[in-house]
Amino acid sequence: MNVAKRSALILNVLLMCFVPVFALAINPAGFGKDYNIVAYGAIGDGRKDDAAAIQKAIDACSAAGGGRVVVPSGKTYLAGPFKLKSFVEFYVETNAKVLANPDERVYTESAFRANKAEGTIWIGGENLVNVTICGNGTIDGNGISFMGAELEDSYVLKPFHVIDPRPHILTIVGGKNIRIHDLTIRNSAYWTVHLIGCDDVVIDNITLLNSLKVRNSDGIDLDHSKNVRISNCYIESGDDCICLKNRREYEEFGACENITVTNCTMSSRSCAIKIGSENMDSINNVIINNCIISKSNRGIGIQNRDEGTVSNVIFSNIIIGAQLFSDVWWGKAEPIYVTAYPRAKGNNKDAGWRFPKGQTEGKVGAVTNIYFSNIKSISENGIYVGAESADKVSGIVFDNIDMLLHKTTSLPGGVYDRRPSNVEGLLKAPTSAFFLDKVSNITIRNSAVTWGKNLPDYFAHVLESNGVTGLKMINLEGDSAFPGKIQAINEQ
Repeated sequence: MNVAKRSALILNVLLMCFVPVFALAINPAGFGKDYNIVAYGAIGDGRKDDAAAIQKAIDACSAAGGGRVVVPSGKTYLAGPFKLKSFVEFYVETNAKVLANPDERVYTESAFRANKAEGTIWIGGENLVNVTICGNGTIDGNGISFMGAELEDSYVLKPFHVIDPRPHILTIVGGKNIRIHDLTIRNSAYWTVHLIGCDDVVIDNITLLNSLKVRNSDGIDLDHSKNVRISNCYIESGDDCICLKNRREYEEFGACENITVTNCTMSSRSCAIKIGSENMDSINNVIINNCIISKSNRGIGIQNRDEGTVSNVIFSNIIIGAQLFSDVWWGKAEPIYVTAYPRAKGNNKDAGWRFPKGQTEGKVGAVTNIYFSNIKSISENGIYVGAESADKVSGIVFDNIDMLLHKTTSLPGGVYDRRPSNVEGLLKAPTSAFFLDKVSNITIRNSAVTWGKNLPDYFAHVLESNGVTGLKMINLEGDSAFPGKIQAINEQ
């Protein structure tokens, strides 16, 4: 065999080996066919509703056994509600946008089943298997279109009769093997990514940008979900950026557990990382690590208000910047907040869904074994840990916490926010670096407190405790805000 034939044979063998790998690289769904939504009738002029065409492409892809539904670049595809299906990769190409239809009349499916007062579903799906949403494009909830008048700190919420038409951007119920990555999601009118009863979820490298004035615009809500990994995300949200919960409407899905969050950057008018307040089951085995929180009303919050429990949670290697916002938003610039109070009785729009069926008041479960390590904060308020009784919050460890308390806004402080609860919602009290109220077995070690140059008269102690049992302080450094006038430690 001559050299030329031998070279040709080698080249053919190499091509046979590498073509499948190359095909997989250009089509991440494997060898499944691409289903371009334009081929199914999508126009992409930003005016005609393309939801029917998108749905046809998704249905065809799933029916054929799976593949990739492509939203091609260069256009804006206005769409009302549509449903994802199993074995589909929904691929929004770079410079392509899927934009929610601003017509409130097209949104009719409640995001919370029979509870119709908390928004609707835009992009949805139930009992999904092997679904991916990705592509470097943008999914835009068109949120401001659903708002009332703009105020200084928020938007007016429009009145409604039965169904609140504001759409949640993505709602998946009972999903298995869900992947969301390399995507921009923005401008939600209500919750943005709501995963209910999902198992084996990866959310990676998404940019989530909501208006900081839109109330209820949570970023990522994990509801009764398990085995979830969130990483490398940037989130701005008027409401909570990442929230773990167990809503009563979906109680059949059980606990929310085995969750990791890492390498994320967040900013919120409410709480950047929150556990609760809706929790009628168990939230446990959670690790949150290597994150930055800036310009938030509250940094980290465990806000237990229902009979469910919270346990075995680790927060580590986190930088927190917390500042005051108006009372429209829950939080009073607490960098860390751990509470367990029964939910307040209410006559609001969804009060009937907040308590166990047939009851008008509830109980609160315990918060135990929570660990905070290597956290640096600059804030207008201190850490608040409180409960209705000492057995409800127990086993909390603060290790290597470095706090600088510094007044940065003109809004009045000297308040801790305990809403929604059956105790005084806004508790007026001197601002201390650690404020502990009716809790037990608290350890503070290898931590330091300093005060900024701007010292309002309500700045006070390094630590204040009321009705606390089992408090251990090991190498807690710092003086009061006004040495010689008030003591550093005030225990009652």
